[in-house]
Amino acid sequence: MVKRKLGALEKVEADLPNLQHKIRKDPKSYIEDFRAQHYQYESHREIFMASPSSATDTGIISLKELIDFLAHVADCYPSITKDFPQQLMDILTQHHLLLEPELREKIVGSLVLLRKKELLDSATLLQTLFPILITTSSKSLRALIFQKILMDLRTSNVKTKNHKLNRTMQTVLFNLVTSDRTSSKGLWAIKLTRELWKRQIWTDSKAVEVMKEASLAENEKVIVGGVRFFLGGDKEREDMEDESSDEEIDMGKVKHQAGINKKTRKNSRAVAKARQTVKKRERKKNQPHPLNFSALHLLHDPQGYAESLFYKHLQSNKSKLNLEQKLMVLQLVTRLVGLHKLHIMHLYSYFQKYLTPRQPSVTSFLASLAQASHDLIPPDDLEPLVQKIANEFVSEASASEVATAGLNAIREICARQPLAMNETLLQDLVMYRKSKDKGVVMAGRGLLSLFRELNPEMLKRRDRGKDASMGLRSGEKKEKRFGEQEAGGIEGLELLEQWKEEERKKRRAEKGLASDAEDDEEEDEADNWDAWNVEDDEDSDDSGGWIDVQSDAEIDFSDSEDEKDGPPSKKTKQADDQDSAKSEAEERQKAINLATTRILTPADLAKLQELRNEAAVNAIVSGPKSRRAQNDASRHNDDALTAAEIEGLAALSAGKQTREERIAHAKEGKPDRGEHKSVTAKRKERKEEQGKSTTNKEKARRKNFFMTLGKAKSKGKRSLVETRNILKVHHERQKRGGRRGNIG
Repeated sequence: MVKRKLGALEKVEADLPNLQHKIRKDPKSYIEDFRAQHYQYESHREIFMASPSSATDTGIISLKELIDFLAHVADCYPSITKDFPQQLMDILTQHHLLLEPELREKIVGSLVLLRKKELLDSATLLQTLFPILITTSSKSLRALIFQKILMDLRTSNVKTKNHKLNRTMQTVLFNLVTSDRTSSKGLWAIKLTRELWKRQIWTDSKAVEVMKEASLAENEKVIVGGVRFFLGGDKEREDMEDESSDEEIDMGKVKHQAGINKKTRKNSRAVAKARQTVKKRERKKNQPHPLNFSALHLLHDPQGYAESLFYKHLQSNKSKLNLEQKLMVLQLVTRLVGLHKLHIMHLYSYFQKYLTPRQPSVTSFLASLAQASHDLIPPDDLEPLVQKIANEFVSEASASEVATAGLNAIREICARQPLAMNETLLQDLVMYRKSKDKGVVMAGRGLLSLFRELNPEMLKRRDRGKDASMGLRSGEKKEKRFGEQEAGGIEGLELLEQWKEEERKKRRAEKGLASDAEDDEEEDEADNWDAWNVEDDEDSDDSGGWIDVQSDAEIDFSDSEDEKDGPPSKKTKQADDQDSAKSEAEERQKAINLATTRILTPADLAKLQELRNEAAVNAIVSGPKSRRAQNDASRHNDDALTAAEIEGLAALSAGKQTREERIAHAKEGKPDRGEHKSVTAKRKERKEEQGKSTTNKEKARRKNFFMTLGKAKSKGKRSLVETRNILKVHHERQKRGGRRGNIG
C-alpha cells in the first residue's frame, strides 16, 4: 500500500510542468491537486529541516522540483501559500552553507520570482539576501545574490524612484562600511553603489557619502575602490548613458522590406515593434534631461574630506598604501582642491621632495600639483615649486622629455594661478621655444601663448605679439591682482551690438542715407519687441555715469628711450594699433550700454546664440596657436589633468604607442572621412542601407557561368530575322519605359 502511494506521488511529480500549466488556466478546478503537491512539499521540507546534512539525492531533487512548482503558482492560492516565502527564507538563512548548489540557486530564484509576483516585498528580500552575500564563502552564490540584488533594485526604481527602499539600502551599506573599517566586506557596498550610480538609479548625496566613508577606511582594497569611484564614476555613467541609447531604426527600410517580402505575422510584428521604438525615442527626447550632478559636487564637506584623505593616507606614517595607490589618493585630493578652491596647509610642501626627474611617476605628481593650483592659492606657496621645477627639469643639460614635462607643468600651474610666475624666470623659459627638439619647442610656445593671453606685460615687447600689445594699450589685458574675480556679464554681447550696427548701416544705405547717422537706432527694435524698450534718460546722473578711460591708451609706459626716436613708419603703425584698440574699447562700451539700457528680445537671444556658435567655429578654424591659448586660459577646474598631457609629445613616442593608437591620435579633432569609393560603390552601399535589392544586370553578372552557357549557345545560333525581331521588341520596350511602361 505504501509503495503504491509513493509510486503515485512520483508520477504526479513527474507531471508537475503539465499541472502547473493547467493551474494557471483554471486554479479552482485543480485546487485538490495543488493541495496534494503542497502536502508533499511540507513532508520533504520537514525531513530536510530535521537533518539537512543527511538528505538523500532523491529527496533533494524532489524538494527542488516542488519548490519550483509552488513558486510559479503561489499567486493562484495566496491563502494556502502564505507561509511559503518565509519557509524558503528560513531554509536559505539557516542552511545556505550545507545546501546543494542547484537547490540553493533554485531557492534564491524562487524568492526573486515571489518578489515579482508581489508575494514578498523588496525590503524583506534584500534583508535576507544581503547578509548571505557578505558572509558566504561560495563564489557562485555571491555572484548570483549580487546579480539578484542589483536586478531587484533596478526593477523597484523603473517607474518611479523608490526613495524608501533606496534610503534603507543606503543606510545598510553605510553601516557596513563604518562598522568595521579594517574589514574587506565594504567592497560589496562599493560594488553595489558604483553599479547603481553608473545606471543612474542612485544619484543623490547619500550614495556619495557611502563612497566617501569607503575611501576613508583602513583596508587597502576598500580605500582604492572608494577613490576610484570619485575619479572615474562620472565617466562610467556617461559611457553607460551613451551605450543605452536606443538603436536608430530606419522606418522606410522596415516598411520597404515588409512590403516586398511575404506577408507574415513576423513581419507585421517587426513593423509594430519598430513603430513602438520610434514613439518611445520621441517621448524620451521630449522629457526633461535629468540633473546628473558630479559625485565631487555632491560632497557635504569637501574641505574636511580633502584634509582627512591627505592627513590619513598621505601624511601619516601608518598608511599601508603603495606608491600607485598614494598617487590615486593624491589625484583625488588635488581634484577636490582645484574644483572647490580649497586650501590645505601642508599640501604644497608635501610636493617638494617628489619634484625631481629621478622620482618614479613624476609626471603624475606634476599633474596633481597643477590640479591643486587655483587663483585663491597664495602665490608665495606656488612660486617656490615653480622655481624648483624650472631648476630640476628645464635646463640645457636636461633630456628633451624632461624639459618638455617641466615646461608643460609650469604652463598648467600658471594657467590656474598666473601670479606664481616671476618676470625673470618667464623670459628665460620662453627662450626654449627656439630649441631643436619639437616637444620643447611646443611647450615653450604654449607658455608664451598663455602669458600673451593672461599677462603680456611680463613678456618682452618683441614677444608680446600684435593682439597682446593692442590689448595692453586698450587696457583689456592687464595683470589680475590676487583674488580678483571677473564681473559677470552676457557672453558675446559685443558680437550682437556689432551685428546690429552693420544691419543698421545696410538699411540706411538701401534708403540712400548717410551710413554713420544714428537717427534710426530704434528701428530694428520695433520689429522685435517695441513694448520692452527702456528709454534713455539723458538728464539722469545714473545713466551717464560711465567714465571714459580711453585716454590711457595714449600714455607711453615704456622705459625704453629708443622708441621715441624711431622711424615715422613705426609711429604710424603704433597710431593704427591705438586706433584699433580704441575701436575695440568703444565696441565693449556699446555692448555694456546695450546690456544696461535694453531688454533683449527672444529674436536677439536667438541671434546672439547664432553669433556665439559662428565665433566658436571661427576660433577653431583660426589655427592651433589660438586654440592652445584659449584652452590653457579657459581650462575648467573640473577637468582632470593626466600625466600624458604633462609629458606632451613624449607620450606619443613610438615606444609607447602602437601604430593604430598613433593613427587614432592623428585623427582626433578632424572631420570623419571614409575611404574613397566610386560612384557605383556608393550607390550600391546606399541601396543596401535602404534594404533594396540589386538590378537584373547585377544579378546576371554574378550568375554561374554554366547557368548562362545554354543561353549563350542559343544566342549564337539565332538567324538574322530572329535577331532583328528581338532587337525591335527591345527597342519598343525601351521607348515605353521598360516592361511596366513607366514613360507615358
